[in-house]
Amino acid sequence: MITGSEALLRTLIAEGVECIFGYPGGQAIPIYDALYDYRDKLRHVLVRHEQGATHAAQGYARVSGKVGVALVTSGPGATNTITGIADAMLDSTPMIVLTGQVPSPLLGTDAFQEVDVIGITLPITKWVYQVRRAEDIAWAVSRAFYIASTGRPGPVVIDIAKDAQVGTVAYEYRPVDFIRSYQPWPDINPEKVEKAAELINKAEKPFALVGQGVILSGAEAELKSFLEKADIPAGSTLLGLSALPSDYRLNKGMLGMHGNIAPNRKTNECDVLIAVGMRFDDRVTGDLKTYAKQAKIIHLDIDVSEMDKNVRTDVKVLGNAKDTLSAITKLLNPAKHAQWIASFDADGEEEYEKVITKELYPQSGQLRMGEIVRRVSEATGNKAVLVTDVGQNQMMGARYFKYTQTRSVVTSGGLGTMGFGLPASIGAKIGAPERTVCLFVGDGGIQMTLQELGTVMQEKLAVKVIILNNRFLGMVRQWQELFFNERYSSTEMENPDFAAIGKAYGMGTRNLAERDDLDDAISEMLAYDGPFLLVANVEKCGMVYPMVPAGGCITQMLY
Repeated sequence: MITGSEALLRTLIAEGVECIFGYPGGQAIPIYDALYDYRDKLRHVLVRHEQGATHAAQGYARVSGKVGVALVTSGPGATNTITGIADAMLDSTPMIVLTGQVPSPLLGTDAFQEVDVIGITLPITKWVYQVRRAEDIAWAVSRAFYIASTGRPGPVVIDIAKDAQVGTVAYEYRPVDFIRSYQPWPDINPEKVEKAAELINKAEKPFALVGQGVILSGAEAELKSFLEKADIPAGSTLLGLSALPSDYRLNKGMLGMHGNIAPNRKTNECDVLIAVGMRFDDRVTGDLKTYAKQAKIIHLDIDVSEMDKNVRTDVKVLGNAKDTLSAITKLLNPAKHAQWIASFDADGEEEYEKVITKELYPQSGQLRMGEIVRRVSEATGNKAVLVTDVGQNQMMGARYFKYTQTRSVVTSGGLGTMGFGLPASIGAKIGAPERTVCLFVGDGGIQMTLQELGTVMQEKLAVKVIILNNRFLGMVRQWQELFFNERYSSTEMENPDFAAIGKAYGMGTRNLAERDDLDDAISEMLAYDGPFLLVANVEKCGMVYPMVPAGGCITQMLY
């Protein structure tokens, strides 16, 4: 007989968990007390805020492919995880959040630090469950791992009453690999596969849109085989970046609001559009009334609810991208679309001349965000993990960082959570300790979760933090300049001495303001044995171009 708390820990270990991100509190003390005896088997990372626990768990999951785990107490501890749970839901990140809860006899009495965790999190999770008996803990946790990690991944919340934590149970671990009402791997319809292949074989201007579903299903090799056989150029969504190497000949860049000109324009020129593991987000499509109206559209996705949700498609292929891509590829005729692929070059040259050269190779003026991002990427051999916060730093990171291997981008896509970057970089470094982790963050976003520098210090994590400091909430300021008559309402920031703060947390630090010092500063940062904070003072009114105005046609980009 063991306690429910020990049953919880044994089940986590049985499910392959090596690290938990958490913050203790009154209604989770029994779990933490049991954890004291499992310190050699379960690493616990003490974050400085429960939101940080969820974002760290997300970063861990995104680079490792494993389920991230967060452990918090009841009441405010639980409610502080809401942003991270919603973020994980929108970005299909496998995560389990374990929340302590008041003893079951007190449920519904408005007891101290009681909150309805189930009611609050139900709309933003794949599954939620409240455990009131010790004998239900192992079952619920195993079920949670199965649901979180299979099909379209996502977050699960298990709310554990305190009496379940301290009660005793004859423990037995039974892994869950089947739930009658849940079919994570839908059967592939051969007729749909044949119709998709038929359309592609007849296409003269095929174009593939690569989403995060390719990475989540481990279908990178299958994607390459698919593209190569039919000679199909591809563009990536924000979260699909790194599914293909940046220098791959058929990779034509990023789609969307701040994407590359060529893939955006060619979306409205292709005759067959193949969307793989993406959900036609509004930041990718722009105005749906003008989006790819000339094309036959094929949608490959594991989630039936995404089919025809935003864009009406001609062929819907439901299933795991790894399997559906393989099935379609077998039916494809080898093809060459040299002229179509070459047509991307003119748009690429236009963007290079009008946007990229100005951002990466400025002749004068203050440092620009893009040039810093590119130089850091090159200095790592384009092998680092890119973590970003949200805003201009995010878009500059996505546009100008380069990738040679998969699972190299950690960013908040669907929810766009400022404050995501720093705790996510903690999880990313723990999830891929052998890789260099570079965080690009704005001066606004860093101050939302700045306290997590304490976690970096305590865990001695060699994350490389680059603050792109423009003394503005940069993306909001950009919108104010373009669409609100330069009325900069509440976006200019007076900032602290970030380098001094970094030193207080035991980090290597450097202030950077001059272009001539850029390479030396990057070399110092990457060579430093430990965490490093590089404060890059960039131009105050920098702009991220190209830009498709919100709700505009995807081909009508501002330069």
